[in-house]
Amino acid sequence: MSAITNMTEELDTANTEINEQQMHIPEVLPVLPLRDIVIYPFMIVPLFVSREKSIRAVDEALGENRMILLVSQRDLDKEEPVGGDLYQVGTVAVIMRMLKLPDGRIRILVQGLSRARVESVEDADFLRARLSVMHEVTAPERSLEVEALVRNVRASMEKAANLGKNISPEVMAIVANLDEAGRLADLAASNLELKVEDAQSVLDIADTTVRLRRVNELLNKEIEVLTVQQEINTQARADIDRSQREFYLRQQMKAIQSELGEGNELAEEIAQFREKIEAAKMPKQAEEDALRQLKKLERMHPDAAETATLRNWMEIMTDLPWSKSSSDNLDLKKAETILNEDHYGLEKVKDRIIEALAVRKLKEKPKGSIMCLVGPPGVGKTSLGRSIARALDRRFVRLSLGGLHDEAEIRGHRRTYVGAMPGRIVQALQQAGTNNPLIMLDEIDKVGADFRGDPSSALLEVLDPEQNNSFRDNYLGVTFDLSNVMFMTTANVLDTVQPALRDRMEVIHLAGYTEEEKLEIARRHLLPKQMDENGIVARHLRISKPALAAIILQYTQEAGLRQLEREIGTVCRKVARRIAEGQTEIVSVTPRNLREFLGTPKVMPDEILKKDQIGVATGLAWTAAGGDVLFIEALRMKGKGTLVLTGQLGEVMRESAQAAFSYAKSRARDLGINEDDFSNYDLHIHIPEGAIPKDGPSAGITLATAMVSTLAQRPVRKDVAMTGEITLRGNVLPVGGVKEKVLAARRARVSKIILPLLNQRDMDDVPKELFGEIQFIFVDNVTEVFRHALKDRVPAPATPASRTSRLSQAASAPRL
Repeated sequence: MSAITNMTEELDTANTEINEQQMHIPEVLPVLPLRDIVIYPFMIVPLFVSREKSIRAVDEALGENRMILLVSQRDLDKEEPVGGDLYQVGTVAVIMRMLKLPDGRIRILVQGLSRARVESVEDADFLRARLSVMHEVTAPERSLEVEALVRNVRASMEKAANLGKNISPEVMAIVANLDEAGRLADLAASNLELKVEDAQSVLDIADTTVRLRRVNELLNKEIEVLTVQQEINTQARADIDRSQREFYLRQQMKAIQSELGEGNELAEEIAQFREKIEAAKMPKQAEEDALRQLKKLERMHPDAAETATLRNWMEIMTDLPWSKSSSDNLDLKKAETILNEDHYGLEKVKDRIIEALAVRKLKEKPKGSIMCLVGPPGVGKTSLGRSIARALDRRFVRLSLGGLHDEAEIRGHRRTYVGAMPGRIVQALQQAGTNNPLIMLDEIDKVGADFRGDPSSALLEVLDPEQNNSFRDNYLGVTFDLSNVMFMTTANVLDTVQPALRDRMEVIHLAGYTEEEKLEIARRHLLPKQMDENGIVARHLRISKPALAAIILQYTQEAGLRQLEREIGTVCRKVARRIAEGQTEIVSVTPRNLREFLGTPKVMPDEILKKDQIGVATGLAWTAAGGDVLFIEALRMKGKGTLVLTGQLGEVMRESAQAAFSYAKSRARDLGINEDDFSNYDLHIHIPEGAIPKDGPSAGITLATAMVSTLAQRPVRKDVAMTGEITLRGNVLPVGGVKEKVLAARRARVSKIILPLLNQRDMDDVPKELFGEIQFIFVDNVTEVFRHALKDRVPAPATPASRTSRLSQAASAPRL
């Protein structure tokens, strides 16, 4: 059943007014269940009736005394309610009119007579209820509370009407003139559009004072709701008015700019920026900031100084790859093939890259470590990063940090400065066009620091997987997620890298190449590259393997490959000249004609290694350019036992020399040294190439060997090289850079190398082919070094006096 309330319908009072006191209400009446409405006494309401039982109940009422009981049902969705589905209190009403509609429904007009309590309900063709009339309970005399409640209800009804409540003026006129508390409460409740539960709570109350108090509470709550609603409407209206005003002013500004011939380009730019912001899919905070700055740009004059600054900021913000990313190649076999194509050797690094790919294949967004490739120049650190990016199908961006002093180069400048720009990290992302490129931070060990800040400290956030998801660039002013970026760094040495920064990186050492590796790399990569760069094809040039080996041995002496590539490039340029001059036959380069292209060999074997000498020991050193051979010379001369050190030695090397000298002095008798020599002779230690600074403890046993060789007059074996730190007690401590030192010894054609015993663990990194060429001797005490490195004492040469004595003895001897 559908119910419609309408208190504005006018009826002829002569025909509709019924005197309740003159009417007799039966004890049993048909019941009409109501949906979503509660009808009070003295209300005149039109109702539409569509349910069959309800229509039969109306017909029954019209056939008897036109009275019917109107009761609201608890569940509005209940189609066939029974007694338990109805409220206990309803309204006895009289049917004033009835109209049948074409669709089968009927329309009735009813007027409430009195409250009635349902005692029982009988369900047959229609609902019939036994009821008892509820008489209103009214105080004998009107109290002050009732008077106050009446006035409050009148005032509240008027206030509700002023706040927008739909109450007709006729009802307001009746309220103003109605003094009876019960009828005033019913009239007010019927016009408040209350929920069924609240409206029923008013109908259930027979006491007029309590009922009026309840209606006053409901009115106050309704006024609070109406007040908030009016504030919302006022605010919304103000926003609409402001928007309309801004639109009107903006249209006026466009018209003025159009008349002046300016502003069209800026408007087009603003529209483009707005489209780019929507397409960029920025984080919420960044998008809000960009839109706020765009509105600011829209209000600026095109010729204002700040307009250009803000326009540049908007261009960078919209060009950044906030949501653009490339798909990783997770095919491990393909990645391994690409790495092997680009680089020969470097198995440890390749395995680490394949492991990182395997983890990324199993986990969508792993927190990978930052790899730091450390090694001499020219071993392929930067090119390895480029190959990794190609294997991953990622964009590659290289940032050179060498000589960087300004922290703003990393974090960017604030926009308040003239010429401000974002940091190199943001520029790299803008250049890459994706938010997951491979960024190679080259030469991280050459970052400086001065009054402009410490870039290494700024890199701490960039290279920390736990922090770089919210990297803030000073120029942008918003955070950018760097967790998808794959960072790699390169360095020649780690000593100059800040410890906290070094701790954030996984260090992978790249040592120099062996001659075999250089030969293979030259054949596979360097020669084809230089031929292509110099315009030479295979029919122009043929370089034999022995010729390449001769270039490596006689013209280069390095851990990397750069000088080798230059020499090959020199050969290619010589050939290119011949071809350009008209030569057509193929040029064949062999060891015999190599001098025609490269001239005299630049690397000659050291003559000092051709024979055993007293006081000359061969040491092995590590430098930033790889391993090197170090010759230490010792000489004794008349003096007072002073130790003289030359060759631009560092403090640590001087201390090692002093420790070796003290050890030799304390073990003079065991070592075959005359103890008086320490008082009668000065000892001079010199390391050639004195213009080059030298430092470190690894020359300790070499210094001791040269000293003991000079003092004991025992030659040092020419084919033995050594490295290790010495203590005052003669113990040999481990050193670093073993692989680089071994490769340097191999280049110098050394057949035996003495190493500390604890460095046996580093032999896994030494190429296997060297074990067949070099004998490795591991020692833990310097006496073992002397046993392997020093030969027996050389007898002193005969003086003229001794020769004369021997001759005279021979002449006086008896002849046989």
